[in-house]
Amino acid sequence: MAYIPVNIEEAVRKECKRRRYSYQTTKTYLYCINRFLKWSREDLGKISKKDVRLFLEKLSDRGLSGNTMNTYHMAIRFLFEEVLEKRMWIDIKYSKTPKKLPVVLSKEEIKKLFSAIDNKKHRLMIELLYSAGLRVSELINLKVYDLEIDKGYGFVRSGKGNKDRLFILSEKLRDKIKELIEEDLLDKGSYLFSSNRNLKYNIRTIQQIIKKARKKAKIDKKISPHTLRHSFATHLVENGYDLTQVQALLGHKSPETTMIYLHTASKNMINIKSPLDSI
Repeated sequence: MAYIPVNIEEAVRKECKRRRYSYQTTKTYLYCINRFLKWSREDLGKISKKDVRLFLEKLSDRGLSGNTMNTYHMAIRFLFEEVLEKRMWIDIKYSKTPKKLPVVLSKEEIKKLFSAIDNKKHRLMIELLYSAGLRVSELINLKVYDLEIDKGYGFVRSGKGNKDRLFILSEKLRDKIKELIEEDLLDKGSYLFSSNRNLKYNIRTIQQIIKKARKKAKIDKKISPHTLRHSFATHLVENGYDLTQVQALLGHKSPETTMIYLHTASKNMINIKSPLDSI
């Protein structure tokens, strides 16, 4: 018999927290679950696989993308199988998502983008985002103790999939990072990047910095913070590093995910240099 909590939102948040899901994943799952429950208008104990299928078909008819369909599907499965402990296998094939090549900036466009950012700290944030292939959430959550500056690497703590991984620090940025730490009087537990009010930056701020710089640099491509991660991987490939090396630095679980950047080479990972050091 399924367990029906008094407060479904609180139960979902609690289970997400127990599994160490990110804030964004929790927020997304709650949104999808609430949309489904509002649509079904049924008591939780009476909802069936048919209701789930009809809801997803309704979304599909509205032309939602494959990624969005998959997110709704996973959120609803999470609700029933993990939160309600209702072993109701929702055997619905995930929607196919179109394979699209990511937008990538050339090395010259990367330099133009950096040059278009006047604020020293903002420029360092974007340089680090590109030079280490970080996700924007990983960048804003970096703390001083995550960095081994003199050794040329750092660690992403509890990244995507709740995994830790190593990232490389560009030689060109190491002194800049040390200077930032000294000027802002940061201790080991401080966020590496914080606002003038001593608050952690949010993702929206990083998006706006890149958007403004793109316009100023007159780059005619639609880009986002993740574009710099794609560019990092592509430029590593162009510089001769192989699939397994790029996969490790990006933190991809499967090599198939990294195939888009594939290029054969054979060098030791410890000797990998950031693409920023070659432009």
